[in-house]
Amino acid sequence: MRVTLKILLTVAVFVLIYMCYRSIMSPIEFNNEQAKREKAIEQRLIDIRKAQIEYKNVHKVHAKTFEELESFLSKEKLPFLIKEGSLTDAQLESGLTEREAVKKGIIKRDTVWIPAVDTILGKGYDISKLGIVPGTNKAFEMDTASIKSSSGYTVAVFEASVKYDDYLGDLNKQLLINLNHKAEKLKRFPGLCVGSVKEINNNAGNWE
Repeated sequence: MRVTLKILLTVAVFVLIYMCYRSIMSPIEFNNEQAKREKAIEQRLIDIRKAQIEYKNVHKVHAKTFEELESFLSKEKLPFLIKEGSLTDAQLESGLTEREAVKKGIIKRDTVWIPAVDTILGKGYDISKLGIVPGTNKAFEMDTASIKSSSGYTVAVFEASVKYDDYLGDLNKQLLINLNHKAEKLKRFPGLCVGSVKEINNNAGNWE
């Protein structure tokens, strides 16, 4: 009887130790994994922002869908300035300007047209993944709108976002609930978002 009791007490102690360990480590592991995933997602949202800004520069409005954005990146071309030559220290000291140097042929400038994706995101960028949340098979939510500024101007805005549930859903459920509850309490978007269709925020990310 005493042996059985000792065994049960030993097991209970180990279970208690394990539970204490998990109660400490689970939040740490959750936070580490969240940070890892969000780093990749934030970079993708920055890429979307870059593409949307250039799309608007060309079309005066933002792309409403990722299909439109991907088509723009793959099919349209943007100007790229190539400059050859530079002014020497002696020429700079003599007061020679770059504009004068171009006229005299000392510096050559030429404009070439290259695919939009190469200019905005870099050569070899896989634009088919632009709308996909890294580490998942889920797509970012995206919306566009027009907002009147305080000065009366109409400003075209866009928003791209993904919720915690979509990229942290396979982690600790209670910690995920806590994270969503915290966002709700603070009246923040429950996830990562760039831009806004509710206010003019200069296309900022909510993590910036």
